[in-house]
Amino acid sequence: MFNVDTTRLNPAERRIVDGLVKHAKSNPPFKIKAAAELCGCSISQVSKAVKKAGFSGYKDFIHILYTGERPPAPAPDELDRLKRVIDDFDLATVAEFVSLLAEHERIVFFGYGPSLIGAQYFEYKPRFCSNAFVTTAPDEQSAKSMLEQASLLVIFTTTGQYRSFKGLAGEAKRKGAAVVVVSEEFNPLLLEICHRYIVLTRHKQSDTLAPHEKTRTVFFIFFEQVIQKIHRDQAHSQT
Repeated sequence: MFNVDTTRLNPAERRIVDGLVKHAKSNPPFKIKAAAELCGCSISQVSKAVKKAGFSGYKDFIHILYTGERPPAPAPDELDRLKRVIDDFDLATVAEFVSLLAEHERIVFFGYGPSLIGAQYFEYKPRFCSNAFVTTAPDEQSAKSMLEQASLLVIFTTTGQYRSFKGLAGEAKRKGAAVVVVSEEFNPLLLEICHRYIVLTRHKQSDTLAPHEKTRTVFFIFFEQVIQKIHRDQAHSQT
């Protein structure tokens, strides 16, 4: 939805807009420099006229003129998305996850693709601040073989759409292990396979990106907060 109001234009501005509309009927799209030459005015006058008529700028004006539609809004910038993620960040969830890790003496991390790499990074730090056996399984079969009674399987995934975890989770439960899924985006299919489900944010990345193309920045934010919480708890217990 958009509103064009030429009644706000003075005669000179109206001639600019009318002239460009007329020219567009029989010519391909043209840049603002050509528009200014066509109307015998400056580029700034063209820009001012189309904005005053109700367009966001010359590109918006030309796009609508030729297609009848507003150009699609750009996807939110990743840094802007991350700012919203941080603003909504829930430290209580971090504390719950730290408590869950502390309840188990054997912890297996798992993921696919970039999520696996993120899990390997996270594995390195708890090894130095936890008495638990902590490892990252390189593949599903290895993860199944590492699990045993009362161990903890932590599955990391951005969307849960790349490949199913149902078989792995089923084997973990059969062996008596607890299953926790940590995902960036909510996926109801993941909720069905685990005992605990942690969703890191409601601010999704673009749906045009394939799972492997999405960033893992939110995971690393979560990882670092978990490590800091473990360190704080250890320092507190020693005082």
